[in-house]
Amino acid sequence: MNERRTPQARLRGVARELAKFGTVGAFGFLVNVAVFNLCSQAFGLAPIRSGVIATSAAICTNYVGNRYWTYRHRDKSGRRREAGLFLLFSCVGMVIENGVLALSHYGFGFTSPLADNIAKNVIGLGIGSLFRFWSYRTWVFRLPEADGPPPAAAVPAGRGAADEPAR
Repeated sequence: MNERRTPQARLRGVARELAKFGTVGAFGFLVNVAVFNLCSQAFGLAPIRSGVIATSAAICTNYVGNRYWTYRHRDKSGRRREAGLFLLFSCVGMVIENGVLALSHYGFGFTSPLADNIAKNVIGLGIGSLFRFWSYRTWVFRLPEADGPPPAAAVPAGRGAADEPAR
């Protein structure tokens, strides 16, 4: 039945999903920035260590928001698989955002707090978020499997499965 939706309806659905994902991400962003600056500025931890701690805190926040709001309608049958994949893809995103921070801080020598925040929380997080959106919707929070072929009413009159063009 999902295949029968118009392109406009699909686009609206993805836009709604992206808006919810962005809202959850905004809360995660606030957690990420606050924890990163607390660790690096107040506690004097190294930038990458601060980044990993901050991203880990944001991952926990984001899982709860995405599971129970953004993707609440998605398949819930394999929570262990879902949590494992969420953690895997979140860690890849963490490597992306902290990799940008490491490149900026240690590779290019931009060591000010502002430079670290821009590298990690703007550039790195932006690239990591694109990756996470794609991977979460594709692999983690999957649509429920269809129970079978579409009902007969969904096939136009005079056309059966044998009349469908080969794909």
